[in-house]
Amino acid sequence: MKPISRRNHSTSFSGITTAQRVVLALLLACLLAGISTGVVLYFRLAYLWAFLFFGAWIWAALSLRGLVIQRTSRTLRAQVGQIFEERFELKNTGRLPRLWLEVHDKSALPGATGSRILTLVTGRQTRSYLARTRLLQRGAFPLGPTVLLSGDILGMFPVRTSIPANDTLLVYPMMVEITTFPNPPGLLPGGEALRRRTHQVTPNAAGIREYYPGDPLNRIHWASTAHRDRFMVKEFELDPMADVWLILDSAKMVQAALPSPEMIQVERDIWRANVKIPLPASTEEYGVSIAASLARYFLRRGRAVGLVSAGKHPTLIPPDRGGRQLGKLLEALALSRAEGRVPLRGLVETQARHLPRGSTVVIVTPSVFSELVLVADFLLRRGLRPVVILLQADTFGGLKGSDQLAVNLRTLGVPVCLVPNGADLETVLCQENGTGKRQHFVYGQSEGM
Repeated sequence: MKPISRRNHSTSFSGITTAQRVVLALLLACLLAGISTGVVLYFRLAYLWAFLFFGAWIWAALSLRGLVIQRTSRTLRAQVGQIFEERFELKNTGRLPRLWLEVHDKSALPGATGSRILTLVTGRQTRSYLARTRLLQRGAFPLGPTVLLSGDILGMFPVRTSIPANDTLLVYPMMVEITTFPNPPGLLPGGEALRRRTHQVTPNAAGIREYYPGDPLNRIHWASTAHRDRFMVKEFELDPMADVWLILDSAKMVQAALPSPEMIQVERDIWRANVKIPLPASTEEYGVSIAASLARYFLRRGRAVGLVSAGKHPTLIPPDRGGRQLGKLLEALALSRAEGRVPLRGLVETQARHLPRGSTVVIVTPSVFSELVLVADFLLRRGLRPVVILLQADTFGGLKGSDQLAVNLRTLGVPVCLVPNGADLETVLCQENGTGKRQHFVYGQSEGM
């Protein structure tokens, strides 16, 4: 973050204070008494109050002059549960000392701890401190505005200046470690090549072409290079069976939430690295956390992952591989808000026609409506492989019906995972327990026999 000088922003005085009224009243009383009685003492007292009044005003006007404040942080990307560390540096470029300064951090970041009171900042001196905050909520949070307050020694003329935010902290949703996750029955690890070129390395080699500056050296086909006496590189095609689509139901009408207790102790306990942050009792937060965890799980295994959601702002991220894709998915999920109007059925029917046959479609939804069964059947008839993560809405204060809906989905042979409020996502989302037996995902009677 670049340094921000106070001189670039206007300084404002607060309204008339009680101290100002008292001094003005004493000044007026002494003047009236001196005029009516002619006693010199009253005039001298009037001079004293006038000197205090105007001297305090000049002191306050100069109290914020020549101050430079700087806010810096190591990263502007973090995850829920981590500690965000920010350094505040205040420099007095003038020669006049500052008896007291207040730094108010007006950032919307929950639990922000950047506010401080600094005393006796001498001329040409630099003061700095660290502010550590436990991140408890996903989203984008401007790092500011920063407000500086000061004034005269008597407190008659408080002055302040507000410095707008220049940077924004993006907090990714909470992710859990998933060790195993089911593939739908009948899904094979390979498939027919899709005639689309890709810059990723896949099992499907499409051919060779001449080398261009910037091509990775590990894609050079040395046999063809030796035969043609010029560099030749391999080209690859996409594998449709490797695509994984995450469909997050962000329709407002199906969401549910319970009041969450304040986590004051967790906010204050910033010196412990391994602190487990409970998810808010909200289907929106559970759905986002599950989608983020599954995205990381599949990308680590070399799968191409895409995301579809119709929340406050529609989201469509085509499938891709690698760390950059994970960053795109986490950024979209961090900003996701379950305030959409498009129901799950309309979202799936709109996007399914663009999905290659054989793709895995993971649906994360708290819906209790029977249309979810029609959605799963529609995907199966189009040659897609659905997996349903069903949030039990009644445990979040919503409607009942998740259990019966799960039974109907299992009848179709669709893998279903029921996730209640307060569940350990690391355990619930795994396909197998320690003995190697399936534990939470159920595929229907034909699969379990």
